[in-house]
Amino acid sequence: MPTALSFLSGLLSRFTLAAAMLAIGLSWSVQAQVTAPESEPAAANMTVDRMEAILTALDPDVERAGPAFRLTVGDVPLLVVTDDRADRMRAMVPIRSAEGLSDTDLMRMMQANFDTALDARYAVAEGRVWAVFIHPLSPLKRDQLISGLGQTVNLAVSYGSLFSSGAGQFGRGDSSGEQQKLLERLQRKGEDI
Repeated sequence: MPTALSFLSGLLSRFTLAAAMLAIGLSWSVQAQVTAPESEPAAANMTVDRMEAILTALDPDVERAGPAFRLTVGDVPLLVVTDDRADRMRAMVPIRSAEGLSDTDLMRMMQANFDTALDARYAVAEGRVWAVFIHPLSPLKRDQLISGLGQTVNLAVSYGSLFSSGAGQFGRGDSSGEQQKLLERLQRKGEDI
């Protein structure tokens, strides 16, 4: 009969092995991702005015109200808020009311935050579910901003189906299995056609 000490030792060994496998999977995933070189000088800090120029290039009808912007990306309304003193920015897309959010949906959002949301995230605030991209303002590069906005819009649009920022999948997680279940459900629905 195993002792408590041998049980804990075995549990710790399995935990260490699982952690090592996760770390290897994450490092392989990161190494496999191709990153484009930055096309702007390293010294170019992001400012609210510089951000406005970038956002205007994305949507000529962008509206600015002090440190906040409202624009449309791919027919999706997007709100960007900045704070110079805190050196932060946040891009947000409202998705739905948080009222009636099921445990299943909440679990799925958390799974996506681990592996398919990437730089954007699902969040709940002020009674709503949001897709958000949050980043320090001054070190933010143009390409990071554009990528973050695109991921936020994709995350909002894919809510309820793939729960993905569209920028790939990072490491091990539950999303690929959940996405496979979605495909199987859709295939079953199409069997009668």
